[in-house]
Amino acid sequence: MKLGNNLHRVGNDLVAVHLIATDEGVTVIDAGLPGHWREFTAELAALGRSPHDVRGVVLTHGDTDHLGFAERLRRDHGVPVFVHGADAARARGETKSQPTRGPVKLGAVARFLGYTARKGGLRTTYLTEVTEVADGEVLDLPGAPRVIGMPGHSPGSIAVHVPVADAVFAGDALTTRHVLTGRRGPQPAPFTDDPGEALASLDRLVDLRATWLVPGHGAPWDGGVDEAVRRIRAVAADAGAR
Repeated sequence: MKLGNNLHRVGNDLVAVHLIATDEGVTVIDAGLPGHWREFTAELAALGRSPHDVRGVVLTHGDTDHLGFAERLRRDHGVPVFVHGADAARARGETKSQPTRGPVKLGAVARFLGYTARKGGLRTTYLTEVTEVADGEVLDLPGAPRVIGMPGHSPGSIAVHVPVADAVFAGDALTTRHVLTGRRGPQPAPFTDDPGEALASLDRLVDLRATWLVPGHGAPWDGGVDEAVRRIRAVAADAGAR
């Protein structure tokens, strides 16, 4: 699905993969679930591209529902996979998260787990090799993605600013669809290692100009980055007051 100039999406509001397509090739932001491979290659074909045109995969963090087909691209097509150094071990399956969970609604959880299972997410293929990145780097990939450190959800969580797509990819630094409750709109993401640090990291997004704020879970937000941050902080404050 095309979201805007150079910006395409595979998957849905539960788990998504995003493509930056330029004349220089394709950059993939997060690799979703293993079963997204067929949709991914179909989207590439619709663009007149193939996996051979992918120049890199940028992971917003190392959780399993973002690794998806990344190792397949790396192993079979020689595509480098970029992840923040603090999440490299997580992406290789060497360390596990110990996150907070928060409120749960059974229907929402069932939908998320059902979709994950259908897309092969119950078995993870971890990365065997990664290229580590750091805050502030501009990667030599189509769209010139810039790394913004966003620790909190995980130590190496990042946002990725891609001006050519007029988009900021926030991974699980925030969400617009809480996979455990079904609540929609900008809000803190579940399964976060350090919720306080995650909220503090949102300061890194303030005053950043982009039409699209794209989470790893939930619909892309086009209501302004600063407004999204304001709403997330309000939701967090309301939850803390209860």
